[in-house]
Amino acid sequence: MTDQMKKISPNFWVVTLMVFVAAFVRLLPHPPNFAPIAAMALFGGAYFNKKSFAFAIPLIALFLTDLIIGIYSYAWIVYLSFALIVVLGIVMLKKVNVKNVVITSLTASVSFFAITNFGVWALGTLYPKTPAGLMESYIAAIPFFQNALIGDLFFVGVMFGVYELVKHKVPALAKVKA
Repeated sequence: MTDQMKKISPNFWVVTLMVFVAAFVRLLPHPPNFAPIAAMALFGGAYFNKKSFAFAIPLIALFLTDLIIGIYSYAWIVYLSFALIVVLGIVMLKKVNVKNVVITSLTASVSFFAITNFGVWALGTLYPKTPAGLMESYIAAIPFFQNALIGDLFFVGVMFGVYELVKHKVPALAKVKA
């Protein structure tokens, strides 16, 4: 084992594994937009000590599953939104507690909805490039937003809850960040 590998904390591997497991959950059958995308980004932002890992690991996991699911024309807008959600995790989850996690998850859901649907309106041909067309885009996406909101809260709860439980059961993990 190299010196560099020895310096990487066990937390890094636990957090990385959890992000990749969450990413591969996307490959299981699920309702539209009920997926752990925001949870992966928030979790990475909250728990990776090195900010480069906070962005890179969740983005790599997302990209690998997108290669399996299929790359879509507006993927870059999703990735931009995803990176913003990592920032939310870094900034808003300096202290991880239920209240902060729920508020940040809701903020992430609304941000993702606003950005991605704006992108579909601005770059697509489905809606007229008018304020009414923008509103039509957002209204048409509400059913997907409901699923995303519920899915985000569910997967954020699972990821943060499991990690905190693991830290409680393995006190050595609680001493250092990933």
